[in-house]
Amino acid sequence: MCTVFGLASCMILYIAEKPSLGRAIASAIPGSHKNADGHIQLANGDVVSWCIGHLLEQAEPDAYDPKYKKWSHDTLPILPQKWQLIPKPKTRKQLSVLRKLVKQADQLVHAGDPDREGQLLVDQVIDYLGVSKTKKQQVQRCLISDLNKPAVQKALAQLRSNQDFVPLSTSALARSRADWLYGLNMTRAYTLQGQQAGYQGVLSVGRVQTPVLGLVVRRDHEIDQFVPHDYFDVWAHVLTTHGERFKAKWVPSDSCGDFLDDQGRNLSKPLAENVAGRIEGQPAELVNYKRQQKQRAAPLPHSLSSLQIDANKAFGLSAQQVLDCCQALYEKHKLITYPRSDSRHLPRAHFAQGRDVTRTAVKNMAQLGRAEFEEALPQADFSRKSRAWNDAKVDAHHAIIPTQKTLTRLADTEAKVYQLVCRNYMAQFLPPESYAEVRAELRIVTGLFVAKSRQTTDAGWTSLFPKRAAAKSKQESGEDELAAIPLPTMKVRDVLQCERGEIVTKQTSPPKPFTDATLLSAMTGIGRFVSDPELRKILKETDGLGTEATRAGIIELLFKRGFLIRKGKAISATAAGKGLIAALPDSATWPDMTARWESQLEAISQRETQYSHFMEPMVESLYGLIDQAKGTSFEALKSLGKPKSKWSRPKRQGSVKSGASKRKAASQSPGG
Repeated sequence: MCTVFGLASCMILYIAEKPSLGRAIASAIPGSHKNADGHIQLANGDVVSWCIGHLLEQAEPDAYDPKYKKWSHDTLPILPQKWQLIPKPKTRKQLSVLRKLVKQADQLVHAGDPDREGQLLVDQVIDYLGVSKTKKQQVQRCLISDLNKPAVQKALAQLRSNQDFVPLSTSALARSRADWLYGLNMTRAYTLQGQQAGYQGVLSVGRVQTPVLGLVVRRDHEIDQFVPHDYFDVWAHVLTTHGERFKAKWVPSDSCGDFLDDQGRNLSKPLAENVAGRIEGQPAELVNYKRQQKQRAAPLPHSLSSLQIDANKAFGLSAQQVLDCCQALYEKHKLITYPRSDSRHLPRAHFAQGRDVTRTAVKNMAQLGRAEFEEALPQADFSRKSRAWNDAKVDAHHAIIPTQKTLTRLADTEAKVYQLVCRNYMAQFLPPESYAEVRAELRIVTGLFVAKSRQTTDAGWTSLFPKRAAAKSKQESGEDELAAIPLPTMKVRDVLQCERGEIVTKQTSPPKPFTDATLLSAMTGIGRFVSDPELRKILKETDGLGTEATRAGIIELLFKRGFLIRKGKAISATAAGKGLIAALPDSATWPDMTARWESQLEAISQRETQYSHFMEPMVESLYGLIDQAKGTSFEALKSLGKPKSKWSRPKRQGSVKSGASKRKAASQSPGG
């Protein structure tokens, strides 16, 4: 019960995003509760109800003007004057339940998922149901990332004003409206052009899906155009004064530049033969010898994207499969915290729970037959505070970690994903990996030769990551075949003997096709693929294509549209996908535009810019994009694709005017 509006007590209505979250809230509040239709009556007189995901959806364009039912260039761009939402038919009943409860309630608690979309989803329901301005200002926000009772109780005790999250909601609203305007108008424009060329189907264009497709198409082109060439390494087989042997690799000097490729590899076999011949039987002087003891910290706990990447590498699971497993582990089994997180850090307040969370995870993993967790437990130091605990890098949600829930029964894929969550968390309390790194530089005749070695002295956290640790060691050493071979102990100016030179012929390899893991990595670190050098400089590592919650769906949509195909783990573009990218303007196929969008949307959420400053230029640009589409030819797509009756993308409702009034209406501020 509460004290608000001058009343001694009042009824609180908790609005959760899903029924599972609503039930978790009810179970965390003391007393005997009563289940009712679409809500739970609490013992203290308060009520818990919920959305069922999105209760509202955008109307089809023809809902506010019949002329939009027929796709035509003459009606583009479509720019709503007043944005409206309509109830989803399948969940209309639950919306009616909420309408009645909202009227009865004296105070509302927003309990949507702790992310941008979760914030907007419940805010839109509150707006749609006509909650008064005064009542809206009293709404409180409950951020729940763990459905287990202690965590929910803690969240209920730390309510914040929902007004604190208005910028986050505004950011989500701007994104959804801009995506609708861009996607709907561009898809209609290019589908119409495709039909004129004989393409049978919808050519969907989106500010995220199309640049993702562009990444794959360009990678496929690089592979198709790749011409392999031989290159030649020279190795010196060296003998020490104590009869020990090792190998050192030739490092070409600047004078050999005419024979090297852009990665410094020697392309001349005669040059390699000359070097190998000259060093045979010659003295080798050790000019530099460095042995360093180093440590490597454990990887951070997982965000959704990093978890999807690791699960694809380890088990071949697609991004969507991992997301589905995470949802089950969170909602059904309550074994992990909120899964759609973009953070890999944890609040310092969680540190005290480390021992209990880890011990529960170890017991659960033992049930799954993973003995290495129990074997590593004695090394765990629960006073060790890794870089993962950082309040400055945690906002609405933190990294995905195990809960203190005891394991029941898991499907095979769920167990695999749960294992990855547990090991990244437990690794925070294990010692760092310790290793000795040795580098020796030798001068033979006039050439420089280098030998490297990397020896693990304490496995530390890598005992939970055997495959990952081995792969990382090889990558860091630069020479897979020599990383595990220790170099003998030597002193600078030791004179050794080069017994012989060896030429190793290798061949350059084409770029690898994208997989779910590498495509997700590209989407989260999109700055590497931005064509504009100035934009690339200002992009942060966290900027990316899509969000944690949408990336898997975007990839799957491209498969559904027939633009991508899988061959094992490899992802390639179809003829239709390649044809679409070839026909579109560069601005639609490179991630530059969406990178700018994401930067601006983040600025909105941080109160650094306004909704209108983002929307107005975007709406203005649509006119030029539509005109450009009208001059595009799709002859390469003739007879491809499958006929579809209509485009199934969700749409928002609104009336339409012309000219400047259309531009202004489409970019109106939230609630306008």
